[in-house]
Amino acid sequence: MNQKETLPNWNSTRQSEKEVLKSLKEVPSLYGRYFQMDEEWRQKFMDFCCGKKTLPLTYDPFFKLIFHPDIHPERLSRFISSLLRVKVKVKGILPSEDSMMDGESLLILDILVELEDGTLSNIEIQKIPYTFPAERMSCYSSDLIMRQYTRTKGEKGRHFTYRDMKKVYTIVLFEKSISAFHREPGVYIHYGKNTFDTGLELELLQEYCLIALDVFRESPYPKERSERTAWLSLLATEDIQKAERLIKEYPWLEEIYREAAEMRKNPKEVLGMYSEALRTLDRNTVRYMIEEQEKEIKQQKLLIAEKERQLEEKNTLLEQQSRENAELRKKLEQLQREKA
Repeated sequence: MNQKETLPNWNSTRQSEKEVLKSLKEVPSLYGRYFQMDEEWRQKFMDFCCGKKTLPLTYDPFFKLIFHPDIHPERLSRFISSLLRVKVKVKGILPSEDSMMDGESLLILDILVELEDGTLSNIEIQKIPYTFPAERMSCYSSDLIMRQYTRTKGEKGRHFTYRDMKKVYTIVLFEKSISAFHREPGVYIHYGKNTFDTGLELELLQEYCLIALDVFRESPYPKERSERTAWLSLLATEDIQKAERLIKEYPWLEEIYREAAEMRKNPKEVLGMYSEALRTLDRNTVRYMIEEQEKEIKQQKLLIAEKERQLEEKNTLLEQQSRENAELRKKLEQLQREKA
């Protein structure tokens, strides 16, 4: 029995590296694009085509391939339901044109969905640990509120009341989370909403669900057996052996892995998806570096301004001392004349 025959059935569509390259050579532009990718991403692409890895689902093109509600309407609903701990049904993906945000978010994935009851949910995946994620999330949540308000008021007209407003959920998955997420070992999911220190009970509209995938990965296989664990494990691993163990635990995931594996039959299309994911990552990395440089420049400007202020104060003090010394010299000269 050869190596190909020993593979699990869902992963039997693997190709050899020679076969993949032969397919790419049929389209010279794709073949050139393959060698334009950095070595790490060429290896990622080849490992997938050769059956050594699964798709990296935390990147936009691959996530939407598996979860797009127009193709698999039940998957995204089940995924969001497992995270929010309430049963929801995704109605569809909303366009981003009417968003009040500037469109320059540093995200790998940013998908806005409307649930069946009119509730809005924004799902983001962040691969770069930002310095101020809370501010960014607050802006996104506020954007959801205003989008819902504008649409609902437009539909209801003069019959609109604020009771027509539904909750909005901001779901963020951090590929690499900031230090605040690592203070309590093993805690990888956090739920939040606005509360009052007096215990006043009011149901405000904005709620949050934050998942640190790097903390989730620290436990090789979480003991909690649940649908949420299954979905997060699906997103958190690209290893074939781990995928096989996951299928044994949650057999319904085999359909998803099989669907992803079928993509190997068309390496040209897969390469396009990897190229798109890499472009997004590179663009966001560059923008992140620019933001960090701008922040550093701003800090340097503040430091220079402080130095200039201190120098100005010192010069003012020296001028004052110089005037005082001049007055003392005059008094001394006057005393010497009187003495003479």
